[in-house]
Amino acid sequence: MKHIRRVTRRALPLAALLPAVTLMVAAPSIASESGASTKLGENAKPTVVLVHGAFADASGWSKVIQSLQTRGYSVIATANPLRSLSGDSDYLAALLRTIKGPVVLAAHSYGGAVITNAAAGNPNVKSLVYIAGFAPDKGENTLELAAMFPGSRLTDDPKAPVPTALNAVPFGGPNDVDLYIKPEKFSEVFLSHRVDESRAAVLAASQRPLAAVTGSEPTKAAAWKSIPSWYLVATDDRTIGTDNLRFMAKRAGSTTIEVDAPHDVMETNSGEVTDLILQAAQGSRPSLAQTGTGERGIILGSVAVLAIAGGASLVIRSRRA
Repeated sequence: MKHIRRVTRRALPLAALLPAVTLMVAAPSIASESGASTKLGENAKPTVVLVHGAFADASGWSKVIQSLQTRGYSVIATANPLRSLSGDSDYLAALLRTIKGPVVLAAHSYGGAVITNAAAGNPNVKSLVYIAGFAPDKGENTLELAAMFPGSRLTDDPKAPVPTALNAVPFGGPNDVDLYIKPEKFSEVFLSHRVDESRAAVLAASQRPLAAVTGSEPTKAAAWKSIPSWYLVATDDRTIGTDNLRFMAKRAGSTTIEVDAPHDVMETNSGEVTDLILQAAQGSRPSLAQTGTGERGIILGSVAVLAIAGGASLVIRSRRA
């Protein structure tokens, strides 16, 4: 795994990780499990499929869609049902099977768990892009991943049956419950108070709920183990938690950037989101990556020791050839 570390002006504590202290120069590359080089088709652009997460809908990708289409990419922003992890993954997998040619599959938040399952075994999916999203391993669920390290503000009471920032609304049978972020909590939890309050109120009013069962359903596959992945870590993520994002990105061996942004990074930093998807679409590891503050970090390395000790930083990790 290749790493780069560059500390930005914003300092954030990173508990339970050791400082990166060693860098060695080497050229990055993508490799398949067989060791062969993996590249997207040079003559045709891949189709970009975008998957939204909980408490949002496909319109959250609007700025990203426009930017990608301007560059000549075919884009599908699918409607994630948000009913169950297995059902949502099957729904997306069926859509992917209808697409001819290479696919770049990008997802936000809970949508990351969906693409992790849906992409497994599909040879057309050439790249996975996690935008502040879950990247679970087989057998894991999103609830346990969000609780691995502190940072999520969905609850202030770990023993509460429903996270305290959420409203539980029954539907159908006794076990059918939809979860919404409480309107008064939406700006803090989903947007980190970085969006005008009138805009935050609109997003809170239009949020799509997530069925409670999705959080405890175990993942059946981990596509990031066989498909190259890119990862955007939002350093002010109060929904999943920044350290939880870092953990998943590091474990997946993803090419990773960190952006000074809230969980809903498409709303505040659509340019960085688009840039990362374009890197994945081009099928090669970037030589430069840009943070949300406009600073740039240069890839120096083949091996960096473990992780980053305090401070928001730009991290690029890629698989060993």
